[in-house]
Amino acid sequence: MAANESKAKRIQSPCVGLCSTTVGDRVCRGCQRTEDEIRDWFVLDAEARAARMQALDALRVRVASRFLRVDDPACLEAQLIRHRIRFRSEQPALSRAIELLRVGRTRMQDLSRYGLQRHASAACLAPDALYAALQEALMQEAPRRLTTAPIEPSV
Repeated sequence: MAANESKAKRIQSPCVGLCSTTVGDRVCRGCQRTEDEIRDWFVLDAEARAARMQALDALRVRVASRFLRVDDPACLEAQLIRHRIRFRSEQPALSRAIELLRVGRTRMQDLSRYGLQRHASAACLAPDALYAALQEALMQEAPRRLTTAPIEPSV
């Protein structure tokens, strides 16, 4: 099988390798999926996974837009590539920005060098405090993303 065929068949996941459901969280602090979504991810069909990825991106954009704006998406992407931070081509810039902050929050100083600007309400926050505020807001909002219908894995 050619390398690009193998890549195309690979199942994408929002997992960032920080699963907090193993320590009792109902919603993962890393990817904002529920423990049921994590458990059932690989049995969902591609359409269901894509819909959940879009919903997770929408959640991240909604929350991150309270704190940040992306002034230079190309700069942000270049920094993600430079620091080898995984992202998807269709992933919105603000969702990508959360990943950059997650990985680089203790080393970053000037967010404009990453194509980002804080909103006035977050202007005094250092990158690590900004990420902490984003993370807290994500954890408060994540349960609202869910529908009341249970996940129906495909067979």
